[in-house]
Amino acid sequence: MLKKLLKFIAARIRERSTWLGLVSLAAALGLALSPEQKEAIVSAGMALAGLIAALTKDTDKET
Repeated sequence: MLKKLLKFIAARIRERSTWLGLVSLAAALGLALSPEQKEAIVSAGMALAGLIAALTKDTDKET
C-alpha cells in the first residue's frame, strides 16, 4: 500500500500541473498577510508559475 502511494506521489511530482497548483496554492495563502506581503507573494507566485510553464514541456498522453 505504501509503495503504491509513493509511486502515485512520484508520478504527480513529475507533472507540470502539480507544480503550478502548488505555486498557486502558496500564492493564495498570502491572503492572510498584510497587503504589502500579499502583493509580493502573489507576484512571486505568478512569476514562478510562468517560469514553470515556460521551462516544462507539455506531455501528449493518449487516453
